[in-house]
Amino acid sequence: MLRNDKPRPGEFFQRDRSLHPPQYTPGYKTSVARSPRYALLSLENTISEMTGPVFGHNDIDPIDNDLIKNYAKTGDPIGERIIVHGRVLDESGRGVPNTLVEIWQANAGGRYRHKKDTYLAPIDPNFGGCGRTLTDENGFYFFRTVKPGAYPWRNYVNSWRPAHIHVSVFGTSFVQRLITQMYFEGDPLIKVCPIVNTIPDPQAIDQLIAPLDMNAAIPLDCLAYKFDIVLRGRRSTLFENRLEGN
Repeated sequence: MLRNDKPRPGEFFQRDRSLHPPQYTPGYKTSVARSPRYALLSLENTISEMTGPVFGHNDIDPIDNDLIKNYAKTGDPIGERIIVHGRVLDESGRGVPNTLVEIWQANAGGRYRHKKDTYLAPIDPNFGGCGRTLTDENGFYFFRTVKPGAYPWRNYVNSWRPAHIHVSVFGTSFVQRLITQMYFEGDPLIKVCPIVNTIPDPQAIDQLIAPLDMNAAIPLDCLAYKFDIVLRGRRSTLFENRLEGN
């Protein structure tokens, strides 16, 4: 109990590390330097971690979820126009409302708007590569963007990342932030990606691949891909950083 006799909020579930890809995976060379060398510490959640912040509709701009318009200066960005949509769900298939979903991605040429990205593809002056939105009362969300390009990275001599979009989902506090990556159906680079291949469960990989959804496509405008995000249970989406959902 707290000093004011109010009950202490219950702590969040600890992640199940047995379901996560190994932190040390030599085939993914960056993991060699990033993986822990000492035993991990378990820290008790603080009250501030468990109770805030709370996101509301006033924190979201009306075009934050439209990456075609939210950074445009002189026109639309170059690339294949797409819609990414889906639902944030719990383990029982119920939509999770008012959840902050954020995405970031490379442009159509495969380059991020970041000073350390030196890939030779050009920066698109009309594309920022970031967006966010809140799920509605039934857990639905959607973004409009351009399909990101593949890009090379210094893992092996000729390693390429498949086209992907980074996805972040916030719960009721910062310590409930979950991060994953969404890939696109039919991309041949998925099977040869060293990062994807750190995931031991083929079913978990399949859940990171968004299928083409012609029913949500807009004729003469853009295609659509559906990506549902499941927070807990056997059908949970695999998250990179925390497995509260698993």
